[in-house]
Amino acid sequence: MTSNPASPGASVSPSGADPARGAIPGVRRVEAPPLTWAERLYLPEVLRGLVTTLKHLLFRRAFTVRYPEEKRTPPPGSRGEHYLKKDAEGRVKCVACFLCATACPAECIYIEAAESPWPDRDKIPSKFTIDMLKCIYCGMCEEACPCDAIALSPKPFSIFEDRAGAMFDKEKLLANWSGSDRAGVFPQ
Repeated sequence: MTSNPASPGASVSPSGADPARGAIPGVRRVEAPPLTWAERLYLPEVLRGLVTTLKHLLFRRAFTVRYPEEKRTPPPGSRGEHYLKKDAEGRVKCVACFLCATACPAECIYIEAAESPWPDRDKIPSKFTIDMLKCIYCGMCEEACPCDAIALSPKPFSIFEDRAGAMFDKEKLLANWSGSDRAGVFPQ
């Protein structure tokens, strides 16, 4: 370390950085070049921005869709309404294990379990409700389900007029299932 002639007693590192001023040793400070008089007016930059805006306005295709008349088809792999699947015998596949409700970050799934009338499972859901206003359509419930009983279809979201219409119960979730999810055909 050498002493700094500008401030007696202060030390300067060999790279020229002054530790008392908070500079990082080994880092060279670069000054910005001075602006010309035209750049100080900012007029060329404002005009350049206006030209870009006019190009986008006049020469680009609009991405908007007039919704009630035209409906946009969702891209492949998009997540839409939930549905519960049935097994080959027409029974609900869900065994009320509560893993989907546990995995849901929005905590919008409510399940009540009941005794199963069939010998191949212990429980079935007596109530299965999803609050679609709280749902964030993340697909965590679908990933967490060990028996592949719940899934998200590419069917677009429903429009609700009241909060009661946004509560999907077990009957609504079973009605959303078309029975042909393996073929990729979903109700629209």
